This record gives sequence, structure tokens and C-alpha cells, in this order.
Amino acid sequence: MSRCGNKLGLVACALASLVVCGQSALAQVKVDSVLAYRPTQPDVDYETPTAAEIPQCKLEVERTDAGSGWVLYGPNGQLLRRFMDTNGDRGVDEFRYYKHGLEVYRDIDSNGNNEIDQSRWFTTGGTRWGIDQDEDKKIESWKMISAEEATREAILAMVNRDEKRLAAVLLNAEDVKQLGLQGDAAAKLAAKLKEAGPKFRTVLTSSKVIQPQTTWVRFDCSMLMPNLIPAENGKTKTDLLVYENVMAIVDTAGTNGFVQIGEMVRVGQTWKLTQVPQPLEGKSFELAEGGILLQPSIAGAVGSAEGMSNKMKLLIDQLGDLDAKAPQAQATLEEITKYNVARAQMLALLAEEVTTEEEKINWQRTRLEGIAAATQMKTYPNGLDELQKAETALRQSKADPKLLAFAAFQRLLAQYNMDLEKAAPAERAKIQESWLKALEAFVNEFPKSEESADAMLQLAITYEFNGSGPEATAWYSKLVSTYPQSAAAARAQGALRRLDLKGKPLKLAGKSLTGTPLDTSALRGKVVAVIFWATWCTPCTEDLPQIQQLYQTYQKEGFEIVGVNLDGPGAPIQKYIQNYKIAWPHIYEEGALESRPAVEFGVISLPTMFLIDRNGVVVSSSATVDELKKLVPELVKK
Repeated sequence: MSRCGNKLGLVACALASLVVCGQSALAQVKVDSVLAYRPTQPDVDYETPTAAEIPQCKLEVERTDAGSGWVLYGPNGQLLRRFMDTNGDRGVDEFRYYKHGLEVYRDIDSNGNNEIDQSRWFTTGGTRWGIDQDEDKKIESWKMISAEEATREAILAMVNRDEKRLAAVLLNAEDVKQLGLQGDAAAKLAAKLKEAGPKFRTVLTSSKVIQPQTTWVRFDCSMLMPNLIPAENGKTKTDLLVYENVMAIVDTAGTNGFVQIGEMVRVGQTWKLTQVPQPLEGKSFELAEGGILLQPSIAGAVGSAEGMSNKMKLLIDQLGDLDAKAPQAQATLEEITKYNVARAQMLALLAEEVTTEEEKINWQRTRLEGIAAATQMKTYPNGLDELQKAETALRQSKADPKLLAFAAFQRLLAQYNMDLEKAAPAERAKIQESWLKALEAFVNEFPKSEESADAMLQLAITYEFNGSGPEATAWYSKLVSTYPQSAAAARAQGALRRLDLKGKPLKLAGKSLTGTPLDTSALRGKVVAVIFWATWCTPCTEDLPQIQQLYQTYQKEGFEIVGVNLDGPGAPIQKYIQNYKIAWPHIYEEGALESRPAVEFGVISLPTMFLIDRNGVVVSSSATVDELKKLVPELVKK
């Protein structure tokens, strides 16, 4: 078939004419013809002019060292489309789509057969680079995809019952080989992945969380950052970048749900899941299985079992058999409890059998963490007593201080959550007070432990929520001085900056959603409200009508708003802004609640609002909607 006879023929032939004839052929190409082309992949958020705006659009020929093609500009001079011939064969091989002047998506014909075989997302569209090998408009594999976007793909695969789509973000045998995984980890992953297809179908058969209208909301993880596992003989030939305990938050008709993603690992520039996602269904339980890759190494497992006692070999085999039969989605509470108890007993025996102190500590930590998690899920009988016994035994044996601190903190967390769950509303204040005292006692006893940084942050945040500013400031300050290099300290430093903002000039700048610089200092002379928000934040949405009314009433008198969006990649930010007709600009940087603006001001809850007067001085660093309604009318008159 000739180039002019297939689906890319119109563009290809017209481009050939332009290359030969230049501007004389431009009149033959209509704006409508260019706009008739659509991305091959669904749900691309790009800009298209209205019928009334089309006559104001401008189509031009562009020639560069890299090739030639068409460029379509919108009524305001913004880029809308750029269709390019990048290899000089007089055929379009890149179709680029824009939003607010930024490229957000690109279709690529890499082999010159006039069929799209690659799709890329850019800027606010994300980071994905998909490969459509058989050119059927469906991505078979990913050359690049972030962890956040991989969870989104997994959810879309489940919603559409598309097993092949899930396979594109699920670890496979070739990935295991590329990562250089060896030994027990490789074997366990292979066994897990072999069951992926049947498990995918089983999960969807009984799921009420995943429905046809379900949408992905955001990526969530208990780990603030991925863990780097160093290459180790007998386990992996390469360094591994891993997330554990990943969760995807979904929405179905306004109701949030949770899907357990579990462990993820980066393969090249692609993040992959190591298991089929598991929706958390109603009151049923699914064991949050620990990741395979972050398990501690065992003495004697290097190269062979040489040096390992017969009892140790037997215990390792028994643990592997137990984990292979771990309870599935519809397991009863009794089955999960039985499994948790058996696993804890096995880990205790392993801790006794190993010969080095480091290995003993690793197995004990794993056991304590498992008991604490199961206790909070009500799937470990007398779990709190078990944690207390373990802590007491460690104290009596004068065990490693780090292990003792870990055990004590796990017991504290379990105790607090259980007390809070059982408490009547009138008793919650008393429990909160006891929690603060327990945290303070922990920090005093274990001032150098890693858990103390988290305890200090919990103390500071709780005091701040309770309106105890001086106490919050004291704990934030202590955290910064004691653990200056910790992630908790960075947020504490930001919180101190925020708490001390009143009466001082605000310095806040960043990239807007369109990628252009946005600096609040440019609004000097106006009254400005800065609002930290996210699409998933219900209070943000509830406050919106009153804030919009305030904006419409006082903007002409010099009132402006700057949003700071804290959504993760792939969130429907533009759709949200359009749906709610939000007119003010927004700062956006990657990282969500861990992004630079959020950490820089120690944001701990949303919405967080600052109010600045015409001189650029902060009037309030914790404004409410009622305060805005009271203060804005006063400030615009000054």
C-alpha cells in the first residue's frame, strides 16, 4: 500500500508536498485536517480549540536540522500540534500534542511503515514511554514508567479485565534475569509470577472494590523513599531499587477503596510489580505479605548451604513452605491468625539458630514487625502481650539497644492504636495525653535510635494539631538538632519555618502547572491567599465554593489566590480544575506530600492556607475559610 493510501496518508502526502513546494502547498492543508488526528492511546489530556476558535488558529511549515513538518498554533499563539518528519523520508513519523504550550504526548512511527509503534507522555502527562510492537494501539511493554504510573496501569488493567495490560507492568522471567536475581529470591518470585494469570482472574471474580467505573486516585506507600539493595553474591548481581508496602487508592462513584500493590522493583527505567494487586474488600482480611527482595540474607546461603546447620536448613525450608501457602484474599480470620502465629514461631526459632548477632537481630526485627502488624489487624491472639514479653526479655538480657528501641516502638504503636479503637469519644483526649507521655518517655530512653526521630515528629505534629504551638516548636527544634540528616528533620525544619511566618515576608516560588515560573513576590501590592491542596483532599473540595465566592467578590479590589498542588503523577489535576472552574494559578512540583514546597513549609495536613497582605507580609500561616472571609475584606481596603 502506498504511503498516501493508509491511515497516515493525509499527513504524509501533504508533508511531502510541503517539503517540495514549501508555502505554495500550505493552502492545501486545512486546520481541520490536522485536528482530525487523535492520539492512539486513550485518556490523553491535550488541548483542542473550540469550533469558534479554529478560524483563529495558524498553521505553519517548520524546518529544522532534525527535519521538517507542520506546526499548529492556537488563537492565543500557543502550540497545539507539531507533526514532524525527523528522518527526511517525507513521511510524518512523530505526532506531538500540547497543552498550555507544553508537549504532553507523542505518537511515534519508528520503523517508517506509517503505523504508530511507540507512545510517550511528557510534562504534566507523566513519564511513560510505551511500546506497541504489533501496532494494534495497545501497549505491550514499557520502556519507561514511574512507580506511581505503574500502579495506575495496574488498576486500569483490573478495571478493564485486561490481563495483558497488567503483564506489561508485572515482573517477568526476562526481568528476573536482567536484575541478576539468584537463589531463594529468584525461586520465590518465579513461583509467584507463574500463578499471576489465575490469581488475576480469581481476584476480579470476587472483587467489589474494582468496578467498571473505578478510577485510580493516587500512589501511597509506607516508605518515604525507595530502598536500594546492594548487589550481593547469592542474592542479586545488581543493585536493586525497591518499594515495599505500596498501596493504590481508587475511587468508585465517590467512594474511596484500597488496592494492595505490595512490592515493586525498578528494571532499567521501568518500575514493575512483583505480584498481582489485591483489593482490600470490606471487612475481609488479606495478609500484607512482606516483600521477597527486602528479606535479610541468611548465613551459609552464599553459593550453597555449606556451613548451615541441618536444623537451620530445615527451618528455612519450612518457612518457605509456610509462605508459599500464605492465606489468600478470601481466607477466614482464623486461617490468617493461624498463619501469623506459625510464622512468628518459625522466626523465633530461626533467631535462636543463627550464629551471628546481626542475623539474630534481623530475624527478631522481622518477627516483631509481623506481630505488631497482625495485632493491629486483629489477626494475632494476645499480640500486645507477646510484644510486651519480647520487650521485657530484651531488657532483661541487655540486648542490642537498637533492637530494644525497635521492639519498644512497635509495642507503643500497637498499644496506642488498640486503645484508640476501643475508646469512647469522651476517653480519646485522655488516650491522646497518654500517647504523648509515652512518646516523650521513649525519646528520653532511646535518644539515639532511628525510631526516636519518628517519635519526635509524632510529638510535634500532635502538639501542633492540639493547638500547643510552643510544645510543637520545641519538639520540631529538638528533632532538627538531634537528627539533622533524617527525612523527618527536613519536614520539621519546614514546619518551624511555617510556624514562624507570621509578620515576615513570604518567599514561595516554583513551576506552574504549565511549566512557567510562578513567584508570589510578583503579586506584591495585592492581598494573596496561598492554598496547599490536592484533588483527593475532601476538606479542600468542601472549602472551594466559599473560596471561589470570596475570589469573585474581591479580585477586582486586589485579592489573588495561588494554589500549591500536592498531587502525585497521573492525578486528574487539570480535570479537577476544569470541573470546579478554578481560575487561579497553581505551583506544582513532583513529589506530592514529599515535594519541595510541602517539605519546605513542613505541611502536615491539607488544606494549609497562608494569607499575605499587600506588602508581602504573612498575616496568617494557618488560615481557615472563616478567617479568610473575615480578613480579606479588611486587607483589601488598606
